[in-house]
Amino acid sequence: MDRPAFNDLVRSRRSIRRFLPRAVEREKVIACLEAARLAPSAHNAQPWRFLVVDDPALKEKLCRRAFAGVYRISRFAAQAPVVIVVLVRKDIVVHFVGRRIQGTAYHLIDTGIAGEHLVLQAEELGLGTCWMGWFSRRGVRRALELPRRYKVVALIPVGYPASRPPAATGRKPLPDVAWWNRVGEGEEGGECGKAPTPEN
Repeated sequence: MDRPAFNDLVRSRRSIRRFLPRAVEREKVIACLEAARLAPSAHNAQPWRFLVVDDPALKEKLCRRAFAGVYRISRFAAQAPVVIVVLVRKDIVVHFVGRRIQGTAYHLIDTGIAGEHLVLQAEELGLGTCWMGWFSRRGVRRALELPRRYKVVALIPVGYPASRPPAATGRKPLPDVAWWNRVGEGEEGGECGKAPTPEN
C-alpha cells in the first residue's frame, strides 16, 4: 500500500462524527497506539496512557455516563466501535516541578503530542477519529473505575468514517499565525510563507 505524503495526510485529516457499524481490526488500533508510544516527551517521562474500550457493553456504559446532561452533544461518539480514553499520570515529579517553576503543564503538552501521533496514524490507515474534550470526566472515571493517579484528558472515538467532510476551511492564513524574528501581524512581523528580506 502506498503511503501518503505527510502534507497530504495533514491536509486530509478531518474530525469524524459519523461512523460505519464496522469493527476496527485490532492490529490497526495497535498501530495507532504504537505511533503514540513513540512520541517525544519532556525528560522522556512518557506520561500518557491509553485505555482502549471496544467491549460493546463497557463502551455503552462509558458513553452513557460520559455524554449525559450538558454533554449530550458529544453522544455521536457512541457510534464508533472503539473509544480510546486518553489518560495522563499525575504523579511524575519532573512535570510537577516544571509546572511550579515554568507555569507550563508539560504533561498535557506531551500527551497532546502523543494523541496527535495516534490520530494521524489512524488517518493513514483509513480510520476516522475525533479529538474530544466535551464530556463528563467524572462519568468516565466512574464508568471505568479509574485509579486516582490518572487524569482523564480526552476521548478519541475510532472507526471507519460513514462520510468524509470536505477539506478544511476557516483556517487562518500563515501570515496571521507565524512571523519571522518578531511578533506582529503580516508584514509588521515579517510575513511567514515567504523568506524575510535581509536588512542592509
